[in-house]
Amino acid sequence: MSGFDENIVREYFELNGFFVRQLRKYQVQSRKKRFDEEIDMLIYNPKADKKMKPLGFQLFSNDIVNIHQAIVVVKAWHSSRFTPAILRSGTKVFDFLKKDVLNKVNDYFDFNEIDLGKNDAVFKKILIIPSLPSGEPHRSESITLLKEQGIDGIISFATILESLINNIEINHSYQKSDLLQLIRILKIYDMIKEPQMTFFD
Repeated sequence: MSGFDENIVREYFELNGFFVRQLRKYQVQSRKKRFDEEIDMLIYNPKADKKMKPLGFQLFSNDIVNIHQAIVVVKAWHSSRFTPAILRSGTKVFDFLKKDVLNKVNDYFDFNEIDLGKNDAVFKKILIIPSLPSGEPHRSESITLLKEQGIDGIISFATILESLINNIEINHSYQKSDLLQLIRILKIYDMIKEPQMTFFD
């Protein structure tokens, strides 16, 4: 299902004005991932303020407009609880932060048709996760562990889904996206209620 989760994330960034480059269309299972398979996608926002504004660690939809470019990794553990123990275990959460992976990222951002400029070489490292722990001390501990490893920010799937639902208009057709069209149809038939976001009430 990771491909589906990545598509949700891709739709989210595209709906918010980003160019998205998904680096692969397959899932690696039977062998160790190569360095170019650790990153799920690259995002580039041509309208972002070039002077990077300080961002919080947990990012929301009104924060991401200030991101110029980033590498994104999606960890869709919808059925698992996200805890500091998971981060300390051998889940390979941080493999995309290895030096040989990051060294290759600038090549990926070398767009011929877009003048990025020398000062724009900074890219954020964003992790998409189900959510942070809600209780302390697990929440603070998780944030500390993620920051220590070099993660610049996280976006929760709840934030992504809420943004998609809020931005889909029932009087527009989204024929090029099965996901957005499904959300539109669910809204038309009152299966998704706003603003409470109640499903199947």
